[in-house]
Amino acid sequence: MEIKDITFSYGDKINRLHQISGEIEIGKITTIIGPNGCGKSTLLGVMSSNYLPQQGHVLLDGKKIGDYKPKELARKLAVVHQQNGAPLDMTVERLTAFGRLPHRNMFSSLSDQDEEAIEWALSCTNLQDKRHITLDSLSGGEKQRVWIAMALAQNSQFLFLDEPTTYLDIYYQYEILDLIKRLNLEHGLSIVMVLHDINQAIQYSDTIIVMKDGKLVIKGRPEEVISEQLIADIYGIEVIVKSDVRTGLYIVPIKS
Repeated sequence: MEIKDITFSYGDKINRLHQISGEIEIGKITTIIGPNGCGKSTLLGVMSSNYLPQQGHVLLDGKKIGDYKPKELARKLAVVHQQNGAPLDMTVERLTAFGRLPHRNMFSSLSDQDEEAIEWALSCTNLQDKRHITLDSLSGGEKQRVWIAMALAQNSQFLFLDEPTTYLDIYYQYEILDLIKRLNLEHGLSIVMVLHDINQAIQYSDTIIVMKDGKLVIKGRPEEVISEQLIADIYGIEVIVKSDVRTGLYIVPIKS
């Protein structure tokens, strides 16, 4: 996937994205970080064709993303949004099955291929024993896994996640991040996600994109990107950057 000179704004408001260019590597985890309102989720929305840029374009497999028909794009790219909604009496298996809509007619019966994809998605997210449980009986972390399962059922090459750990306590945050890492390593998914926690981004990313004021500031491997000066410039906070054998690279905030 290539991003070429993307500029985007909402209506008459000032630009939210300013001439952003870059490339998303196949088979890697790319994480977008930056302060609130810097354009992280907006960039993800442009990359997934939810927003149409005023300038520039996104190429997926050499084709402009806006030229794909919705079902065709959904077979290549799945998105888990920050906030998701579904009837609370819907079962885990039924919601996961909606991920097969790009491959079938809404009113047709599930094929053997559909059933296999649903079973694989439930297996990847460790939800087989909860397939008949309704959403209102699940924890926050379990609900997030169901939305990821639905995205996996699409059998797409790219998985986009907008702040997948939001509203989760630290246990479920790392459960979701471990799942994302496993999907990348074991199944080769190319993953792009938005995170707020810098240490989580360092730990779980192959590439980090840093944004500020709608602009791409720097992109590269965590150890190339994260520095005390960068954090001060981007977030206005003083940190110490450390590294050890057990934890790898991490930051410790000192003061704002």
